[in-house]
Amino acid sequence: MKDTDRYRRFGGLAVALLFGTFFSLFTVVPGSFGETAKPALSNQERLHLGEQMYREGLLPSGEPMRAYVKGDLPVPGTAFTCVSCHLRSGLGSVEGGVFTPPTNGDKLFQPFQLLFKGLEQKYFPLPPRRPAYNDETLAEVIRSGATPTGKALNDVMPRYLLDDGDMALLIYYLKELSAHYSPGVTTTALHFATVITDEVSPEDRNAMLAPLELYISIKNNQAKAYKTQGNRSRQMAENMLVSKELATRNLTLSRWVLKGPPDTWRKQLEDYNRKEPVFALLGGISYGDWKPIHDFSEQNHIPCLFPMTNLPVISETDWYTLYPSKGYYQEGETAARYLHAGGALPKGASVVQIVRDSPEGRALAAGFRQTWLDSGHPAPKTVTLKAGQAINGNVLRQAVTKKKPRVIMVWDGGEAVPALQAFAASGSRPALLFVSARYLGKNLWTLPDQIRPFTYITYPYTFSLNVTYSSMGSATLQDDQQKTLSQANILIKNKAQEMASLGDTLTQILTMALMDLKGNYYRDNLLDVIGMIADQPSSVFGRLSFGPGQRYASKGCNIVKLTKGLTPELVKQSDWVIH
Repeated sequence: MKDTDRYRRFGGLAVALLFGTFFSLFTVVPGSFGETAKPALSNQERLHLGEQMYREGLLPSGEPMRAYVKGDLPVPGTAFTCVSCHLRSGLGSVEGGVFTPPTNGDKLFQPFQLLFKGLEQKYFPLPPRRPAYNDETLAEVIRSGATPTGKALNDVMPRYLLDDGDMALLIYYLKELSAHYSPGVTTTALHFATVITDEVSPEDRNAMLAPLELYISIKNNQAKAYKTQGNRSRQMAENMLVSKELATRNLTLSRWVLKGPPDTWRKQLEDYNRKEPVFALLGGISYGDWKPIHDFSEQNHIPCLFPMTNLPVISETDWYTLYPSKGYYQEGETAARYLHAGGALPKGASVVQIVRDSPEGRALAAGFRQTWLDSGHPAPKTVTLKAGQAINGNVLRQAVTKKKPRVIMVWDGGEAVPALQAFAASGSRPALLFVSARYLGKNLWTLPDQIRPFTYITYPYTFSLNVTYSSMGSATLQDDQQKTLSQANILIKNKAQEMASLGDTLTQILTMALMDLKGNYYRDNLLDVIGMIADQPSSVFGRLSFGPGQRYASKGCNIVKLTKGLTPELVKQSDWVIH
């Protein structure tokens, strides 16, 4: 996400926080805020209701919280939620020159020290910016904006009108928010794990593991060196890492190998987590559906960063797994967006999907269907190829003859390529044929010459990556300007190389995230800080983008055609189709 986009996200609301320390008050409601205000509620219920107020701006009654900005301008609490600026962890942020202070339990109830770029200045004994809050002063600042020092927060900061009972619930939640380090954190180490399912080949397993284990080995060797007496590099490292303790903190990586059928994985994961709790899952690889591992992460609140899967869970609301891309689903989305944006199809034109009944085929078809429907088109017709059913010319000719589609999607693997020749001899071929480069694999280069002029290919990888590095090692992203690509010039030659490249990208992201945590080792904070990382280069996808709540880093896909001849090239038919 670009800085300008981030600034717009925070908008004028965030500007107010430059001068404030936390919430503000508009109208004072007298009364106490004791934790017995809702005696009938369990602690778990109080947490849930407080979380609902913090994240969604909804009162326990289900009504929006009442709020005001700029003195007397009423706004709905659902549009001015606490989480939108203070983030899910409550640790706040520094973004685009805008500072949003922390609101978590560990920070609110102790003096707030002078900060510079979000960092406490421990070596200059200046008075604290504000004293520690108690229940009464915190309620006061939430309602009126009056701080314990008698100052007023900027009037763009919402003032929330809460009665005593609702205020007690919100304060109860804030006291528990990021109040204790997450599991997997000790005074000297951060513990991670990576999940591997047992059908993965040794080559792919090693390709995924190698960058991670090398990174951790280097980090731990540095930490060991810094601990030696008289090490002159330690002070420089501590200053560069921002959080001094990170210089000498060790990292560990456990291998959680899952065996047997997927319906047994959940128990294995729970057993691993019980024996050796981890701060987060890094990478990981499976050839199958990632959903069992996704659900485990979601329900145990364990971040899972960059699992190597083309079958991620597609969700707009789940929080804890950050995928490199939407995989096959994203290619289906791209085909639909390209067709819709082109506008070449007559209204109501028939579209047929011929779908292999496999995880890959189903994901491609689901991505196309949902995006096609969302664009206002009627549902495509679907012909399903059962497992083991051979696709041949008769299947394709029947689909054309019976349904007379203008467009056909063939979501099948390389075994479909010989059958596609049937379209070359057919007098009633579709106007456009779509296939998936990732599903076809190397068979992509053997598509029959006669069908190449009307065959469109979803190609999710970059054509070229032009990255320059400054003297400090930061990458400069440039747009992919290359229009054609031959098989010989593809950067990523096989699946193992793709795994290794994504693993390198993961270690870059992890390096930045650990520094940005600033010693605040809370799982939600890890995902919060990754959401503020600038776009990163990737030799697989070209550009990876992050943002608050975004869970798929690659945002696009190419539509290409294959030229005729024995040494064909892929030729772009679109810009990077953005999702």
